[in-house]
Amino acid sequence: MRVAVLCGGESSERDVSRSSGWAVAEALAGRGHDVVLIDPAAEEPVLADPVPAGHSVVPVPKEPPAAADRALLRQRMYAALTGGTVLEQLRRADRVFIALHGGWGEDGHVQALLELAGIPFTGAGHDVCAVAWHKGRCQAVLEAAGIPVPPRVLYNPAEQPEPPVGVKHLLTISPVVVKPVADGSSVAVRKVDSLDELPTEGDLLVEPFLGGREFTVAVIGATALPVVEIELTTPVFDYEAKYQPGAVREVSPAEIPEHLAERLQELALGAHRALGFGTTYSRVDFRCDTAGTPYCLEVNALPGLTPGSLVPVAARGAGITYGELVDRLLTASGGGSPTPC
Repeated sequence: MRVAVLCGGESSERDVSRSSGWAVAEALAGRGHDVVLIDPAAEEPVLADPVPAGHSVVPVPKEPPAAADRALLRQRMYAALTGGTVLEQLRRADRVFIALHGGWGEDGHVQALLELAGIPFTGAGHDVCAVAWHKGRCQAVLEAAGIPVPPRVLYNPAEQPEPPVGVKHLLTISPVVVKPVADGSSVAVRKVDSLDELPTEGDLLVEPFLGGREFTVAVIGATALPVVEIELTTPVFDYEAKYQPGAVREVSPAEIPEHLAERLQELALGAHRALGFGTTYSRVDFRCDTAGTPYCLEVNALPGLTPGSLVPVAARGAGITYGELVDRLLTASGGGSPTPC
């Protein structure tokens, strides 16, 4: 295939996405595909055409990009995706491999543009991505489908200076985890023990801190990959812990009883189906309470694909090489087969 790999972008996960993009592009090129790598938010958006072999791994910095830079990145990205050289490259491709994470790449914006242009792409369509990206809506859909999710409160401190009663109630029971309602890579996730530690801005989701083990399950179509356990050295699996070597231990397959592994895979497949991912792929994150009961925290529509990311770790646990994985994701499309306008 002629494959255009989209990476980078305008979100707080830009650096992670560039690392994913290079790895995906090299793996696809190594398997015989004709690959071009594009960062639509970069000054020079075509990073490589064709992608060379043997490029060094792109490291992920300790901190995400500054929010102040995102306006310029969005301007560049919009211009690139709606005309000029980048759009020509995308139209020439047999398929666009979306290695974007967060922001417009994961909330449905890019998928909608590609659907309007009739350009096939990997992963779910814009409607599925939009629901999965918003943690509150995602959990509401999962709850309606019978998937266990933690109790939660959504609020914006700028609009509600006084924390809602629900937040106060949760804090009387246990510490809480506070996270942006729409962001990825665990950016700005924090454990909070009291009202005066709550963030003062942003659209937030507040849920109880679950003191048990943490797991994730990758799903491709109707297949759940082996369960991965995330053994933390920090209270929460935050941005730095995700991408700095040695911060966590990721075990695949997880060393857990068979009945728990089967339960987690069953729940992951149920979440995948409930949100409408169909033949595409997702990654479903779980945390257990102290009694060992698992709760679904979120579903990722475009999970990280750096060589050390959780989906490649799960694939290795199933005996699937990185190259085989990305080739499988290239063809695991559903929302990526639109009808041209």
